[in-house]
Amino acid sequence: MRERSSDPVSPYPLLDTMPGVYRDDATTQILCEVFDDLLAPVFAILDGFTAYLDPGTTPEDMLDWLAGWVGVTFDGHLDIHRRRELLLSATALLPWRGTVRSIRAAVNAVTDQEVEIVDPGAAGPARPGAEHVLLVRVITDAPDDVDLRRLDAIVGSVKPAHLPHRVEAVAREAHSPAVSSA
Repeated sequence: MRERSSDPVSPYPLLDTMPGVYRDDATTQILCEVFDDLLAPVFAILDGFTAYLDPGTTPEDMLDWLAGWVGVTFDGHLDIHRRRELLLSATALLPWRGTVRSIRAAVNAVTDQEVEIVDPGAAGPARPGAEHVLLVRVITDAPDDVDLRRLDAIVGSVKPAHLPHRVEAVAREAHSPAVSSA
């Protein structure tokens, strides 16, 4: 007879669910033990499935998959703890996707710097001669250290698709606040 594995153990032994007439049959007992051994890992995985849906406990290789559910993509610059934090905050920002609030949060999460957003704001056509561009400005002590291509990609992924945008980094001491509609 086959030796039973020590772990995991099925929480629902099949022999207990069988009618009494079958419980005394040796073949049924052996088959139930085999199926219990085969199904025990399945039950263990299903019992722990909620851990796969929690950004704080999901395995590292599943973070990108989970992030795809909420429309987030990670680049190679972020460590595992930062990716978990971003994924947690991304779910809270889903109702605000495409708004100044979510754009600011996304840029701030990556740069950890002050962010100023100048939103053209109107729902209708732009006034003649007016620039209808979303301006995202990162205010920092070291503007040359800001990766503008990376920020451009991030802003492009969270802003409304129809709205052109521009990203810039300015020195904190040279910055004069612009009028923002946010």
